[in-house]
Amino acid sequence: MHMKIHAARAVALALFSVSFLTAQPADDTQLKQVIVFGRHNVRSPTLPNSTLNTFSVQPFPVFSVPTGNLTANGAALETILGGYYRLWLTKEGLLTGNDAADAASVYFRANVIERTIASAQAFATGLLPAANVTVNYYGPTESDPLFDPVGAGVARLNQQMAIAAVTGRLGGNPQTLATAYAPELALTRSILLGYPASQTPPPAAPAGVVDVTAIPLDVAAPQHGEPVDLGGLEYLDAATDPFVMEYAEGLPAAEVGWGQLTVGGISQISRLTLLAFDLEYRTPYLDKVQSSNLASHLVRSMVQAATGNAITGALGNPSTKVILLIASDINVTGLAGLFHLDWILAGYQADFCAPGGALVFELRQSQSTGEYIVRASYVAQTLDQLRNRTALTLNAPPAIAPVFIPGCSVHNATFDCPLGKLVAVARQAIDPHSVDLMN
Repeated sequence: MHMKIHAARAVALALFSVSFLTAQPADDTQLKQVIVFGRHNVRSPTLPNSTLNTFSVQPFPVFSVPTGNLTANGAALETILGGYYRLWLTKEGLLTGNDAADAASVYFRANVIERTIASAQAFATGLLPAANVTVNYYGPTESDPLFDPVGAGVARLNQQMAIAAVTGRLGGNPQTLATAYAPELALTRSILLGYPASQTPPPAAPAGVVDVTAIPLDVAAPQHGEPVDLGGLEYLDAATDPFVMEYAEGLPAAEVGWGQLTVGGISQISRLTLLAFDLEYRTPYLDKVQSSNLASHLVRSMVQAATGNAITGALGNPSTKVILLIASDINVTGLAGLFHLDWILAGYQADFCAPGGALVFELRQSQSTGEYIVRASYVAQTLDQLRNRTALTLNAPPAIAPVFIPGCSVHNATFDCPLGKLVAVARQAIDPHSVDLMN
């Protein structure tokens, strides 16, 4: 009897799946504009080795570029990525193949740090190799209001509210995270202190080595540029961040976590970084303050392209077809949090911002109804594509995940979102007091 019930369910499910797939309407949309909002590509660690080496029993590998800079591999990988977008956007008819002409309809902007500017320039080399593309950016001591609205004075952060908002998500006791993330902490400790993860009891930390897994987790006023200080979690992020870059940079296996880390281990440890970013940039109060200005500019840019009318607070002009914005993983995390966007790609944790990865927003118009829709996705090279500098083509693309926009997306395969509905969702999500209407 049970076998018959299971068989009947299987047949019903198969019939439903076929009818659902056949019911999907043909895509009659034409791409009108694309906004690529991404993270820089592979860089060296953001802390000097003199600091990193206090966290481990063995010295960290030495990268060939200054602290926090884009590596030569990172630039090459970003150019490969730009080349893929060239193929895709040419196929879609957004680019013509005449680079000089196409360059007039692109807007590139990067945050003020070297790795984001260099990434944008490398992307341009792949996208429009025969043209000189201007990358817009502020001076190194300035704050770009798009990516750092608090530093630029556009938004104001209430420090007490920030601490309360984050602490409240943790039930008032940040130390409970040590239990929730016990496997990640145990793996991290074994890698940094150089013993098998299965060893019990784990050995004591050697003299002179800072055991970052033992530093209490806390929520306090920040000492640096973060919205809050998360205590030991900040040190854990700093100590484990190099592992992703070591693998993606193509360092010998013996230098990736000192030969102790697989891709799966790297991915598991990255949950600690994701936790820190989630607390600092996806907490609703912090989201609204830190990401509203960027969100406002992006949505206004789409409306500007759809209407053909110049709009204050939009990027580029009404004829701009490609907008590329390069910043950091914290910026992508913040925007995703504001709109409750999620994704997952093979080999990465959910919502991980890969080197070179980007949220992509396609503004499309139905050829039958004239309606404008927005189609979102997350696009990134896999860790192995990064490590191997894999060539990308339309038949061998980077990893791509369609992204559902809550409150807006319809239930088709690509989660299309009517532009008018997106404007309404944005109006609810954005804090008007944290927005400027300047370019």
